[in-house]
Amino acid sequence: MKKRVVFIMVILFLFLPLLAGCNGDSADNGEEPVETMAIEDRGYINDDLLVSVEWVQENLEDEDLLVIDARGEDAYKGGHIPGAVVTAWQSFADVEASHGEGFGVLLAPEDLSPLFQNLGVEDSKTIVVYADPNGWGEDGRLVWMFRMAGLESTHILDGGWPAWTEGDFEVSREGTEPTPSNIEISNFNDDMTVSTDWLAENREDVVVLDTRTENEYNGATDFGEARGGHIAGATHLFWADLFNLDYTVKTQSEIESIMGDLGVEKSDTIVAYCTAGIRSAHTALVLRMAGYENAKNYDASFYEWSAIDDLPVE
Repeated sequence: MKKRVVFIMVILFLFLPLLAGCNGDSADNGEEPVETMAIEDRGYINDDLLVSVEWVQENLEDEDLLVIDARGEDAYKGGHIPGAVVTAWQSFADVEASHGEGFGVLLAPEDLSPLFQNLGVEDSKTIVVYADPNGWGEDGRLVWMFRMAGLESTHILDGGWPAWTEGDFEVSREGTEPTPSNIEISNFNDDMTVSTDWLAENREDVVVLDTRTENEYNGATDFGEARGGHIAGATHLFWADLFNLDYTVKTQSEIESIMGDLGVEKSDTIVAYCTAGIRSAHTALVLRMAGYENAKNYDASFYEWSAIDDLPVE
């Protein structure tokens, strides 16, 4: 019976984002909507992560642009950016493993290569990924994955799908078949991630950020986690607190203020985690953009940590 309940919770974790909003606390933090500031005016220390809907519109006909819809098949069929191809983070992760045995962890380079080829990913292409604010930050997870694989010209669409529709740009309902590539991935940029063993050994010397909802941080086991609570010593930073109500990312000064309130400095080694490394991947990328160069994503995340009895949870 217990195994059946856990199985149901995993299914909910995998597919709930496709059915409804799943930020939990949501991005609505009581702020009043403000006029969106242009990306170039926000003062980011590293300005290579975000692109605007206007930029995508201007470059849609460029053969070296690959736009990826990370919202899932159903949302894609309901309307998408013209020429975009669709995929999901689950296609590139181990979602068959048990908790504590690698569930949600990025596949090995040799396993990613054919998947990238089928998606039309090439070294020479500029890749833009978009998602929906009611998801898990799937755009960030995919861009983190691409950068792990050494593909630096990969970007998040600022404001996501709502920014495109609100900009009154063309919406397509015609599917796009990717043009297969010959890309080969041989290794990862390990500077962007940590393993469970590494974190267990170094936990007290780094800043550990729990990017889940406050309820999850305080013990809710909404997705079949082995134990409730959080990694011992972790600081809570809900992933959506780094962007505005319209899913555009907050300014450099706003991010610095948030991190300063948490006592985090740019020189710190930061390890972000969530349930399976999706929300935390988004957070790690945004922090790197803001100059927190040592921000990393722990993609095994709390699914794995909570399942290993001798690892501390509070």
